Amino acid sequence: TRFCATQEAPIHENIKQAMVNADERSTALIFRTYRNSARVAKNAITQQVLAAEAQGVPFEAVAHLVKGARGKEGLDNGDPDHGIWTAGLVQGLIHDIPTCQELIDRIMADAVTIMNGRLAGFLTR
Repeated sequence: TRFCATQEAPIHENIKQAMVNADERSTALIFRTYRNSARVAKNAITQQVLAAEAQGVPFEAVAHLVKGARGKEGLDNGDPDHGIWTAGLVQGLIHDIPTCQELIDRIMADAVTIMNGRLAGFLTR
């Protein structure tokens, strides 16, 4: 999910911004009643799927809403309510849209800080 909100990701800027604006509660588990759970970004489609599942509707009745081609259309055209896209709880930690290099540098710097701080007692020099 985090690398989807980078400048290089081939996703419309509206979708990336939706990830930045989202928090950890902005995901939903769908397909649980179909024994194929998936965590996706909350949007109009996920609400329709959850409502259908609550009514006991078979998967075939919602398949047209969740098919991969429809999701890709939404990622391409920037409509966050067009289809579904996989998203984890990490959405709550996404606050910007850096380049991949900036993101990797940040992850590495954070790792060094953690190792030198919290884990210093475990390291031998």
